[in-house]
Amino acid sequence: MKAIVYTTYGTTDVLKLKEVEKPIPKDNEVLIKVYAASVNSWDWDLLRGTPFLVRLDGGILKPKYNILGADIAGRVEAVGKDVKQFLPGDEVFGDISGCSWGGFAEYVCARENALTLKSASMTFEEAAAIPQAAVLALQGLRDKGQIQKGQKVLINGAGGGVGTFAVQIAKSFGAEVIGVDSTKKLDMLKSIGADQVIDYTQEDFTQNGQRYDLILDVAGYRSIFDYKRALSANGTYVMVGGSMSRIFQVMFLGPWISKRGSKEIGILMHKPNQNDQNFMKELFEAGKVVPVIDRRYPLSETAEALRYLGEGHPKGKVVISMDK
Repeated sequence: MKAIVYTTYGTTDVLKLKEVEKPIPKDNEVLIKVYAASVNSWDWDLLRGTPFLVRLDGGILKPKYNILGADIAGRVEAVGKDVKQFLPGDEVFGDISGCSWGGFAEYVCARENALTLKSASMTFEEAAAIPQAAVLALQGLRDKGQIQKGQKVLINGAGGGVGTFAVQIAKSFGAEVIGVDSTKKLDMLKSIGADQVIDYTQEDFTQNGQRYDLILDVAGYRSIFDYKRALSANGTYVMVGGSMSRIFQVMFLGPWISKRGSKEIGILMHKPNQNDQNFMKELFEAGKVVPVIDRRYPLSETAEALRYLGEGHPKGKVVISMDK
């Protein structure tokens, strides 16, 4: 089969399209013919081996996973003898980051608990866009943020993969949603339901006097105390992405700030979850969430897709469609 392979950390130049052995499913695994995969910041981090913390799981000196790609959608080709949920021919999608990655390839194996049956109304590209980004947004808003109907919810970094899902999920919970991003993304944010948009190049939402019941931070580069100032009296701040220095600040100072007052400061530790993927499928079928796909690339141009993600600030998701 064809796959995008890398054997050393580096720029997108280290990615090579190669012919490799087609995988064979273990007893508890499913073999999937991949029709689409999506690109995430985790792929970008594992490609470069930075920040260094990613190497604790991805390999200290060289990559442990030679084929990147965690979000996939495709058709089941074969199943191991212990698999109960799926049959050959089933159309599925899922986050396979817990199954040794491998999505940037024509075939991949994954455990059945990483997969969800694809809705017939979803394209493979839409299905591949969902797993990591949508589940991060859902877990940040519902589980960590305890979102409630009528709350004023701000999404910082609303125009990216996680952010575009977060805007729509928050609206589905009945919240008033404020999206923060760059000028070029504001019209798109309005089109997917944001009640208000803030151009961060023109306005500092932590300094405008407004207060928010819940802040979901996808692009955490400010001091934790700036976010604290923007929270309402009993508000909650949830970090799902940002610089390592800010992540450490939230991890170490967040619990202390939370204990000293009524405002909650925390960070989401994302876990792939089959039930949450099913929940997102239900929102899609109800017409409440539609993946925003900025660009599509063939498998042979995966390096360019990753380069665009890392440098181009996409509107929504970047998707790999397998070469036909």
